[in-house]
Amino acid sequence: MSAVAAKYWHKLADGRVQCDLCPRYCTLQEGQQGLCFVRARQEDQIVLTTYGRSSGFCVDPIEKKPLHHFLPGTPVLSFGTAGCNLACKFCQNWDMSKSREMDRLADEASPETIAQAAVEMGCRSVAYTYNDPVIFHEYAIDVARACRERGVKSVAVTAGYVCDEPRAEFYRYMDAANVDLKGFTERFYHQLTGAHLQPVLETLVYLKRQTRVWLEITTLLIPGENDSEQELEALTQWVVEQLGPDVPIHFTAFHPDYRMPDRPPTPPTTLAMARRIAMKNGIRYAYTGNVHDLEGGSTFCHQCGQSLIGRDWYELSNWNLTAAGTCRFCGTHCAGIFVAQPGHWGARRRPVLLKGA
Repeated sequence: MSAVAAKYWHKLADGRVQCDLCPRYCTLQEGQQGLCFVRARQEDQIVLTTYGRSSGFCVDPIEKKPLHHFLPGTPVLSFGTAGCNLACKFCQNWDMSKSREMDRLADEASPETIAQAAVEMGCRSVAYTYNDPVIFHEYAIDVARACRERGVKSVAVTAGYVCDEPRAEFYRYMDAANVDLKGFTERFYHQLTGAHLQPVLETLVYLKRQTRVWLEITTLLIPGENDSEQELEALTQWVVEQLGPDVPIHFTAFHPDYRMPDRPPTPPTTLAMARRIAMKNGIRYAYTGNVHDLEGGSTFCHQCGQSLIGRDWYELSNWNLTAAGTCRFCGTHCAGIFVAQPGHWGARRRPVLLKGA
């Protein structure tokens, strides 16, 4: 395990040290860890304790992040570490994000090793995922720098819970992001994630208005918690008003896990309702996820309604975009980062072991 000095913290008058990376503002005595578990006070400063160590590497389809408008069909090298700065009772990756066992971090790799591996495996991008890359800020940025030098894109899969200054530094090195907008009420965030809604909304607005990072949003719909028509109306109206109609949104199905094993899975009808409400309110690209839904997984032209990218789970079934990213039928532009021909990675998931510190 390697510890590297962190950048965002300051000393308090009472002798404690405050972490300024995320809005939790953990205050630590010597030897204490923040809620995220991976940032700690050592020798009178804040350090990242998991630099260069991962819970595992895997080549995934980019659609699994989920990103539907960023290099469709291409493989992405995915990795994460341990810990998280949220405390979601419904966490779907709890075995990694909630892990406090350092021996779970079995794979070691330098930023250069990761970037080179992505090139060798034909990955167009690297995804910082499984747990939130906000908490391994220094490692993620170094990996992204190494990737950029080799022409590999960087993708952040995040809850968006981060302070202004580190947020600006982090996203200077990212090319795409999928942000979890976990709900649209402060009650939901406070009771089920231990966090607050407003900082996430600020991250979304920042990404859309002040960066060139390609942005998509995911909302996991939990029965009885954030799936009411009223909340979905408010959420999707806010997205259109504050971010515009071209930001894709993915409504995904909850399955009972972690601290909410007694809650039922999300019915497909709820996902279809959310997608319908989003499109009614002007969102051009609304998707369903974690269910088999050919229509809800495919991309349609918002002008003429023709299918632009057909998807069967993570397999692309048709492609009707021109090299310029326009509809072959009516010429309307489809928002996204596309290449002339889609990738052909499909639904494969290939765990890999990287060698090299």
